[in-house]
Amino acid sequence: MPNIRLHQLNKQFGKTKVIHDIDLAIQDKEFTVLVGPSGCGKSTTLRMIAGLETVSGGEIFIDEKPVSRLEPKARDLAMVFQDYALYPHMNVAKNMSFALRLQKRSNKEIKQRVGDVAEMLGLTPLLDRKPAELSGGQRQRVAMGRALVRDAGTFLFDEPLSNLDAKLRGQMRAELALMSNQVQKNMIYVTHDQVEAMTLAHRIVVMQDGHIRQQGSPEELFTLPNSLFVAGFIGSPPMNFLNATLAQESDTLIVEGKGFKLRLSSAIVAEPSTASSKIVVGIRPSDLVPAPEGAAENSLSVNVKLTEYIGAQSIMIGECGGEPFNVETKSDLRRAQIGPTHFIPDITAIHLFDKASGMRL
Repeated sequence: MPNIRLHQLNKQFGKTKVIHDIDLAIQDKEFTVLVGPSGCGKSTTLRMIAGLETVSGGEIFIDEKPVSRLEPKARDLAMVFQDYALYPHMNVAKNMSFALRLQKRSNKEIKQRVGDVAEMLGLTPLLDRKPAELSGGQRQRVAMGRALVRDAGTFLFDEPLSNLDAKLRGQMRAELALMSNQVQKNMIYVTHDQVEAMTLAHRIVVMQDGHIRQQGSPEELFTLPNSLFVAGFIGSPPMNFLNATLAQESDTLIVEGKGFKLRLSSAIVAEPSTASSKIVVGIRPSDLVPAPEGAAENSLSVNVKLTEYIGAQSIMIGECGGEPFNVETKSDLRRAQIGPTHFIPDITAIHLFDKASGMRL
């Protein structure tokens, strides 16, 4: 049975509707990530689950019990905020134990809980320090520890890593993944960073303009995005898009655009006979290889303008058919020359979308 279920949930601020009747079932012990651009409604959704925002319509269920009108403290939830929200005058141990002391738990229980969580998060040597004496990553671990000592049924995270630098973000992502494996609780995590979503989530929920556009495992969203929006949002570097027309010859699909023509298997489209003639072709930068010298059939001519060396991989930045176009290659395959270069796409990994609706064919 789902641990948390949103039924026709919506939210209005005045006359402006920001969440549009969304339905979502979150399974027990699942790490669910709500992801999307700024203003898509993901943080508002999280805050309604937490009880920090009122619900305009619909219902939130926890273990099938309606909780939309319950106070936050009655929902058995613990939340980690973006700005840590630590008490500056309290040391780490007192910050972590604050909720337990409010609940008048015994000193023995408080000491045990704080000690266990501090050891799991590597905070034991820091228990006597105050927040001002900690690094950003240490403060974030304290904020997580304060939530974990409560032993709540569900943990909510509102962009907890957004204030950290790139190196710390990477370290904290790994720590969060390890922590979720140890704690074995339901976790709902909000971020605008799709790399965080891909690396942390059991299930990703992609939101746009207050709607859920697609949900599924990271692998499902990467390999089978259901729309141009999801395809462009999930993946780094992002998917390339080329305007084209689609025609069918026997069991072969012909995709033709400005300066390119590709022959595809008809199996790439569920119902090729109903496919729109005006389409958008989606190709991941990692699904291209340099064409052999002189080979141009079923290839794309990319006008390479710049190559970014990022270690083991390099990103070639250019354009194809008048559209921005990136190619990801191993660095030992990168080419120093600037100008037209032919690449062969993996035909089995090409994505086709209807140009008018933006939906996958």
